[in-house]
Order: sequence, then C-alpha cells, then structure tokens
Amino acid sequence: MDLKQLFTDDDAVSPVIGVILMVAITVILAAVIGAFVLNIGGNQETAPQNQFDFQYNSTGNVTVSHGGGGTLDATQLSLGNGWDNASATGPECNLHSTSGLSAGDTIVDNDADDDTRTPCDPGADSGETLEITWTSNSGENSQIVADSTVP
Repeated sequence: MDLKQLFTDDDAVSPVIGVILMVAITVILAAVIGAFVLNIGGNQETAPQNQFDFQYNSTGNVTVSHGGGGTLDATQLSLGNGWDNASATGPECNLHSTSGLSAGDTIVDNDADDDTRTPCDPGADSGETLEITWTSNSGENSQIVADSTVP
C-alpha cells in the first residue's frame, strides 16, 4: 500500500458531506412547513398605536381623549394603576366602552355615556402615574398603551 495514495484518496468525503447537507435541508424544510400548517405562533393581536391626550385642570381632575392614530376599540381598554376612584372626592372616572373611536373622541371622563369631556377625579396624588391598559380579545396579551404623571 502506497502511503502517498492513502493521504490523497478522498473519494468518500464528497458523498458524505452531500448526504449530511441534504438531510439538514430536509429537516429545516419540514420544520418550516410544519410551523405554517400547524399555525405554530398563531396570530398575535398587537396593541393599538395611538396617542392619548391627558388634560388636567387646576384641581388635578383629568380628561383623556384620543389624540391621534387609527380608530380605537375602547372595549379593549381598562384603567390601570393610579386610577383609585374609591378615594376620589370628585366625579368618578369612567372609561368609554365603544369601538371606532377616532381622533378627538373622549376616552375617559366622568360620564361614559356622552362626549361632554367633563373632567373626573382619578383619586391619584400629585406625582403618581395614571395608566391605561389594552387587553387582546383573547385575553392572552396585555400592554400599557398610555400613561401620564399627575401634576
């Protein structure tokens, strides 16, 4: 046996590498196709990208309105941290529960049934943060979409 021929004989290397690459490509394609077919990852509902305007009066009462962005489904919003109406001395804050709110519409004031923009008392002290939270229709996702510090 010739030693030179032993070190230069590489006939088996290319077929082995080719088979390994083909198996890897097949596994990756199967995983990608399976993810689409089985809907792994699902349709993730995303939070609205809107601007919220917090307007405070001299006594610390607040009105929140839709400041811009697409239409907003207020049925998916809730008053988060800071809205402590139990200790409020003024009119209680109510969240409008309608869909299709557009720029300029009231989201939070003292009467959820009309659009009068009458300020309400959130029951928060100066320096506290008021938050509005969005929750997906399925209830799986939630996100703080607006916050403001009480002056």
